[in-house]
Amino acid sequence: MACSATTQPLLNFELSHSHQPKRPYSLPLCSFIKKPRLSPKPFFSQSKDYTKINIFSSPSLFSRQKLGSHVAAQSGYSSGEEAESLLPDSAYQEPFSWSSVIFPFLFPALGGLLFGYDIGATSGATISLQSPELSGTTWFNLSAIQLGLVVSGSLYGALLGSLLVYPIADSLGRRRELLIAALLYVLGGVLTAFAPGLSVLLVGRLLYGLGIGLAMHGAPLYIAETCPSQIRGTLISLKELFIVLGILLGYFVGSFQINAVGGWRYMYGCSAPVALLMGLGMWSLPPSPRWLILRAVQGKGSLQELKEKAILALSKLRGRAPGDAASEKQIEDTLISVKSAYMEQESEGNILEVFQGPSLKAFIIGGGLVLFQQITGQPSVLYYAGPILQSAGFSAAADATRLSVVVGLFKLLMTWIAVAKVDDLGRRPLLIGGVGGIISFGPISWLMVSEIFPLRTRGKGISLAVLTNFGSNAIVTFAFSPLKELLGAENLFLLFGGIALISLLFVALYVPETKGLSLEEIESKILK
Repeated sequence: MACSATTQPLLNFELSHSHQPKRPYSLPLCSFIKKPRLSPKPFFSQSKDYTKINIFSSPSLFSRQKLGSHVAAQSGYSSGEEAESLLPDSAYQEPFSWSSVIFPFLFPALGGLLFGYDIGATSGATISLQSPELSGTTWFNLSAIQLGLVVSGSLYGALLGSLLVYPIADSLGRRRELLIAALLYVLGGVLTAFAPGLSVLLVGRLLYGLGIGLAMHGAPLYIAETCPSQIRGTLISLKELFIVLGILLGYFVGSFQINAVGGWRYMYGCSAPVALLMGLGMWSLPPSPRWLILRAVQGKGSLQELKEKAILALSKLRGRAPGDAASEKQIEDTLISVKSAYMEQESEGNILEVFQGPSLKAFIIGGGLVLFQQITGQPSVLYYAGPILQSAGFSAAADATRLSVVVGLFKLLMTWIAVAKVDDLGRRPLLIGGVGGIISFGPISWLMVSEIFPLRTRGKGISLAVLTNFGSNAIVTFAFSPLKELLGAENLFLLFGGIALISLLFVALYVPETKGLSLEEIESKILK
């Protein structure tokens, strides 16, 4: 059954059985946001703005344009001209089968859920692991430094994974990257659950973190490159919601296992079956058609063979017959577009470009948001929710873990509201409300990161933002326990409150509103 979904509001789907497009459509793959109009310029005509083609620097992959439009693209359009072949998302929508959309979203999104689960499970595990009666070990008397390493071990692994995957991501491909992430999740979860000592436990945490680093890079790319354009923004936002859902699931498991001897082993070990499901699911999915086309254009294999694989992959993703004419037409058009982009683009810039001109302004905004999100202590509160609630008066471990579930439910509700209302209320009001209420930055900071960088440096800029996120998160989470011991809980949270005030000023003074702007408009109106 073919369906279509409207682009606004974000989470309000309207199913239509009668509307059929008058011409075949393609699979546009661009940034992580939805825009009411596409850019007035075909993406491949902007040669000076493009480097290596990737998901963050291509406003469209399978563009909605006729073959003849490529000729027009070579002459370019001035800023005031309209490309007649480019149509608003609201005018035409790609037909798709819901049954074929669910799994290409669900299995990659499990990578985000497992990241969130680690946060929630760690909250209860820190209580169980240090209990003389319940830890089931002889090495339960952990120092503040050792506890900090246990909690932040997965974050250091995620940081390392992000560094390792950056230069090899295009060689691996999104599907294989997620398969490796699932394997690392399984190994890390099992090794942690059966750890005979602290050193093995830390190795397991590091392996699990490597899975986080790969999954958080590969999942949004695979989802964005394979889903229909009209629901891409919704699915990417829902992937972020899966992280919060994972946190809540970790809190639930912690509350059920908190009174069991060796309960921390169950808390960490429960991630393994989910990771196995993720791996089996990714094994059943095809590679990203866009990645296959990129490999063909880059000369990394037989052009004809990779093109045929891309057609079969797109057919499967859309629930069509293998090698159908519509998929073949889309792949042919896309191949011409990507070739044109490669022919006209300038040489790829170096990493220092991120710290120059408009890119520097974008990095201050995007990098500043993810940095403040971590150093305000909000993620640390999620990791240490159980111990914090114990120190607040809920001395019984069971009471503290049950209240952690309430914290998780509240975060899930607020994240859902942010996802649902971001295109109506805008980015700044939600950021100011979240930071001002010490709720959190929610999913808005990552939405801003995906929007704010210029096309030429978007890939590198987002990579640096990811590194800033995991690096600062690991440092703050590791330092939380020693700082709490040194300063006391009251003074530590006063410090976090002071940083939150600074971050509120940063949002109010430096963060622009990007609601309703295309990527090109953000670059021309905000960054210039």
